[in-house]
Amino acid sequence: MPAVVFAGAGVVAAESAAGPRTILHPVSLELTEPRVAVIGANGSGKSTLLRLINGLLLPSSGAVSVDGADTAKQGSKVRRRVGFVFTDPLSQLVMPTGRDDVELSLRRSIRDARARSAAAEQRLASLGLLELADRSIYDLSGGERQLMALATVLAVEPAVLVADEPTTLLDLRNTARLRELLAALPQQLIYTTHDLDFASDADRVLVIDDGRIVCDAGPEEAIGRYRALALGTR
Repeated sequence: MPAVVFAGAGVVAAESAAGPRTILHPVSLELTEPRVAVIGANGSGKSTLLRLINGLLLPSSGAVSVDGADTAKQGSKVRRRVGFVFTDPLSQLVMPTGRDDVELSLRRSIRDARARSAAAEQRLASLGLLELADRSIYDLSGGERQLMALATVLAVEPAVLVADEPTTLLDLRNTARLRELLAALPQQLIYTTHDLDFASDADRVLVIDDGRIVCDAGPEEAIGRYRALALGTR
């Protein structure tokens, strides 16, 4: 598995009238497990932690690296290894159809248009999405859009898949479908979620509270700690 390393990485927001605000206190950890979930309340710092992994956000202090490549100094190399799935798939789907979006993802790696089209079709078929490939993205359900957004990211075969609350907009059936698909992927998966059943799929769970990692354990222990925090019983 790839190694995602946080070495004293922290994030402080730009100064405002109230002064600087720490969004994520310095974190030091190494993530090598196949499935890592991050849970916590809204605004606790979960998304900030994820955005540090592929350089969407750079640390104010410390460093983050993926297989030795520093996100600040070797950002393009990191982004070739790390794919990012956003909460809202419409933030990711920019072309008229899913097929167009997957082909766009492949444009850099496959120059020949015919070969690129064949590769896009194969990738869509492997995810069971070929029948949806030529529909307008606005005619797809929320779950179908999320699966199509995932296909665009997986098309370039990243080593690490980072997903920020990928089931938030989905109903139970599509949540189950997405969980099943993610469980079968060969990539390392690091994801945030409010769905504690989904969190329990992970090998390791991080609990974030007020910008600090307050628990780093297996699913049962970490989810129990989060429940205690949420209920105010600690």
